[in-house]
Amino acid sequence: MSVSTSATPTQETYNYGGNTPAADSPPSQGVCPAPDQRPSRENRPGRGFRGIGLLGAILPIALLLLWQYLSSTGVFTSVQLPAPSKVVAAGADLWGRGELGLHVAISTQRVVLGFLIGAVLGLVLGALTGLSPRAKILIGPTIGAIRAVPSLAWVPLLLLWIGIGEDSKVTLVAIGAFFPVYTTVSAALTHVDPKLVEAARSFGIRGVNLFRTVQLPAVLPVVVSGLRLALAQAWLFLVAAELLGASMGLGFLLTDSQNNGRTDRLLLAIVLLAILGKITDALVGLFEDWVKHRFPSN
Repeated sequence: MSVSTSATPTQETYNYGGNTPAADSPPSQGVCPAPDQRPSRENRPGRGFRGIGLLGAILPIALLLLWQYLSSTGVFTSVQLPAPSKVVAAGADLWGRGELGLHVAISTQRVVLGFLIGAVLGLVLGALTGLSPRAKILIGPTIGAIRAVPSLAWVPLLLLWIGIGEDSKVTLVAIGAFFPVYTTVSAALTHVDPKLVEAARSFGIRGVNLFRTVQLPAVLPVVVSGLRLALAQAWLFLVAAELLGASMGLGFLLTDSQNNGRTDRLLLAIVLLAILGKITDALVGLFEDWVKHRFPSN
């Protein structure tokens, strides 16, 4: 009896049904998938997100341990660097008085309102300078010069012009959020493919409709990245904004704790600003991922 050796190992098929499928027929359910087609443990859904979360937690945990070490070994005094437990106790005390929630809510409200106002203005003026060379020449240099003014320089003027109410604080946050959006939108619209614009104009699409249906979708992923920068800038400007005669808010808690020597509350305010900034950035990041999936850049 002769055995055929024409089939090589790479041509073997695994058939548990007893019948050998034709070469051009799809594999049956009984065929074992090739090793490179089997889902690896690393590529299973959800595993990558857990790995990224664990990896991202390493540095915060290390900083927390270093903080505890420095405060417990006497490297810093309890006034200079209170232990994490004392900061948590200070937060619990403020929460029990009903003050901590108000500080967080008021600061978040100021950031959200200022961010929305600044982002809308940045989008409008950025689109104007990005689409019109004349507008860019006319107002571009002035806006660039104003952008170089430090945030604290606006404080006395806003006190003089608007007063110490909520309007001046929201205005300062809006100033901080305006420039990243303006710069991003203006630069992105300048680099839109001219052929894409000409093709739209050949179909009679012009003016606002051209911007809304062609130019804005083309640069939307980049614009959303600018929104993330604007939101971070808004939180930075918040502390300066709450110097304007504020009686509540995390910026007020920060400066009031410094004046009263309450380092535990001061560190609490810093930690809360970091946490809130990261949470809001993550929310905009989810929107950014959706936009990049919905409007992929060429």
